[in-house]
Amino acid sequence: MIYSFRDDYTEGCHPEILAALSETNLVQQTPYGEDDYTAKAKSLICEKIGAPGTPVHFVASGTMANLLMIAAVLKPFEAAVSVAGGHIAAHETGAIERAGHKVIEVESSDGKMRPEMITAAVHENTMPPHMARPRLVYISNATETGLAYSKAELTALYDTCESLDLLLMIDGARLGAAMASGHSDLTWPDLAALTHMFWIGGTKVGGLFGEAIVFNRAELAQDFPFHIKQRGAMISKGRALGLQFCALFENDLYMSAARAANAKAAELSAAIETAGFSLNDPTQTNQLFPILPNDLIERLEQDFAFHRWGPVDEENSAVRLVTSWATEPAQIKRFIGLL
Repeated sequence: MIYSFRDDYTEGCHPEILAALSETNLVQQTPYGEDDYTAKAKSLICEKIGAPGTPVHFVASGTMANLLMIAAVLKPFEAAVSVAGGHIAAHETGAIERAGHKVIEVESSDGKMRPEMITAAVHENTMPPHMARPRLVYISNATETGLAYSKAELTALYDTCESLDLLLMIDGARLGAAMASGHSDLTWPDLAALTHMFWIGGTKVGGLFGEAIVFNRAELAQDFPFHIKQRGAMISKGRALGLQFCALFENDLYMSAARAANAKAAELSAAIETAGFSLNDPTQTNQLFPILPNDLIERLEQDFAFHRWGPVDEENSAVRLVTSWATEPAQIKRFIGLL
């Protein structure tokens, strides 16, 4: 049997979420996100970030969240700044560009955005009206390389954006993994205070599907439901989104599932290093990037699925392994055994 370490959404959903969906299946609710579960989920998220009344919206996928948020807050001639390899730059089929907004890519050695990169991007793209104007800085937490931002790092980015009249946005596809990381001291209220908007990923932390969009500036959320509807992202059974986030945030399932995924990644990462192999990036969340001999990779692929991240030299390549709340301990041991 080939076991997958390709991602953290190979399974369906967490049993507690499945139970909640089943138990409420025949309860009638108002459609299009006007249901009781969605209202409760919004309240739970606002309570978590310490900001009552903050505009919260739910959509089915991360690409929807990124596209809707960026398209809603930018003027047609404004651009988003992202690290090269950032999700909007590399893995969303040009969705942002299709919406009419340039993505300005900046190089980063580890996948993290830094203040000097933002400043350089603004200075290099200032020739009004001949160049798209940088207006939004996009980061992922955790990053595409599995790293988590600290409070000091996020503060520096936010202060830079404020000084340059830019909006700071977090892609939170793996926000749970970042918040549960021992390498991050960020709190939920910090996210509300140090970003202009962010989204909370549900799909990769036990949800069947769904992401929660949070606007820390109410004016940015003006008419946002129109954007959701016009782009085909408003589902009639919005209750399914709200109910899942109720289950995730009511009894701390969101963080416990993320902690479990991180712990499994740490176990796997430590065993890989003990076996004598190095890591392309330090393991801080539930993604790890070991450097392995190509012939060993081919052998492992007979039993496991994972991403080949890229060649390191002629004989070795980096691969990406991802763990989740559902990763089987026996499969971790089997992988380690093959090493």
